[in-house]
Amino acid sequence: MTIEPNSDDQTAEHEDASEDEGFSAGMSLKGSLREAMQAPPTVYEIVGGQRFFDELVDRFYDAVEDDPRLRPMYPRDMGPSRRRLAGFLAQYWGGPPHYSDERGHPRLRMRHMPFPIGLAEREAWMAHMTASLDAATIADGTDRPLPDEIRAAMFDHFDNAATHLINQPPE
Repeated sequence: MTIEPNSDDQTAEHEDASEDEGFSAGMSLKGSLREAMQAPPTVYEIVGGQRFFDELVDRFYDAVEDDPRLRPMYPRDMGPSRRRLAGFLAQYWGGPPHYSDERGHPRLRMRHMPFPIGLAEREAWMAHMTASLDAATIADGTDRPLPDEIRAAMFDHFDNAATHLINQPPE
């Protein structure tokens, strides 16, 4: 998938979107999502760089701080957890590879295996991340909303990852 400038009609192509949906960043998504995340401008660049991911993760972890189901899974000092998640997401969406430089391959299932994650934990995690994503704006000081295509792609990523991390049988 490549991100290309739109024609004058400002329509977007996306595997799951109709051609009538506009893309407010003036770009179109074509091909695979992986290619789009790495092709200039990357999603990382469109959303405002590291600041966007830091703010997304801060809103998420602020909610987790008060969640009786999720909070016990995290260390007392959640600063390092915040930095790791923000770094991972920034890299995943086309930013610099600092996460991999510091931590190697993400190995998400392996890193989360010590924590009992069932459907209830997954739903709580998704509720907080979805609320954070819903509050997200382009991190350029304009408070412009995320382009629908980028918000949908991020939601799908979070939804799939949260499901993938379930390691407990249904209750």
